[in-house]
Amino acid sequence: MKLSQFNYTLNLEQIAKYPAKYRDESRMMVLHKDTGKIEHKMFKDILDYCSEDDLFIFNNTKVFPARLYGNKEKTGAEIEVFLLRELSQEQKLWDVLVDPARKIRIGNKLYFGENDNLVAEVIDNTTSRGRTLRFLFDGTHEEFKATLFKLGQMPIPKWIRAKAENLDNERYQTIYAKHEGAVAAPAAGLHFSRELLKRMEIKGVNQTCITLHMGLGNFRSVDVEDLSKHKMDSEQVIITQESVNIINETMGKRKKVFAIGATVMRAIETSVTTKSELSPFDGWTNKFIFPPYTFSIADALVTNFQLPKSTMLMSAAAFGGYDKVMKAYSVALKEGYKVGAYGDAFLII
Repeated sequence: MKLSQFNYTLNLEQIAKYPAKYRDESRMMVLHKDTGKIEHKMFKDILDYCSEDDLFIFNNTKVFPARLYGNKEKTGAEIEVFLLRELSQEQKLWDVLVDPARKIRIGNKLYFGENDNLVAEVIDNTTSRGRTLRFLFDGTHEEFKATLFKLGQMPIPKWIRAKAENLDNERYQTIYAKHEGAVAAPAAGLHFSRELLKRMEIKGVNQTCITLHMGLGNFRSVDVEDLSKHKMDSEQVIITQESVNIINETMGKRKKVFAIGATVMRAIETSVTTKSELSPFDGWTNKFIFPPYTFSIADALVTNFQLPKSTMLMSAAAFGGYDKVMKAYSVALKEGYKVGAYGDAFLII
């Protein structure tokens, strides 16, 4: 398929700038992938589509405050640093993006905090925008991370809002987030409230978690028309034996498996056996799912309404069928559904 087939006209007013007042009270469109039937619901109605012993798979990655604002030595120019991943605890090395990149060269020092209480030195240029920073800090790794994250802001995408606010510290994070390492929130999971999880438990709906640390690829646009030539950035995935057991057992009982987010779908499809079962995994994936694609594990997908030409839109179209999903998007736009990480939910079942 071609990139242009996933384009649509998006009114910027339909991008959600803030989350819904209550997590589980976003709107939810339901697409029945076999018939093409569309329903309009609230997210908390999702339990109407599952029964006892069905299974929800969540991504329990935790977003860290990855965006820092500092100043360049001598000139004092403001520099934005986006932390991507830690390369070395011992040397305090981080893979980062810098903006504006043209002003930053190897050997430059950057200062962060009102009292310049954190200093970093540029030691490598990895890409046109990417750099490797060595943070100069006397203290334990725990003290360093605490200082780094205290100065950082939650990495709200710039197309939502220019800067993060206090509410994002809680709401740009799932309530079940556990393992730190993501620079973007698994948006489908943001709709789940503690009350909803309790109702799931009462109904006998099971849950398990995998971990996929969302990285730079979630912000990178696809720049090739032929989708088979697009390369996804690698992201770390952990699927435990415990999760594998409950997922395979659910499939064996012919109960429904719900993938909560495109990241979950990508993770579980990375580790499928020749018998179409799941196996444990601890490594990296650059799997790119786009139509046509045959899925092995999930019976249902919960996602948000995604930006035009985004890889997550492509994954949804692969699961629900290209024509049906694009028709659903057309309906969603006419009905005023909100798009993006804080936007409305889309259940494909």
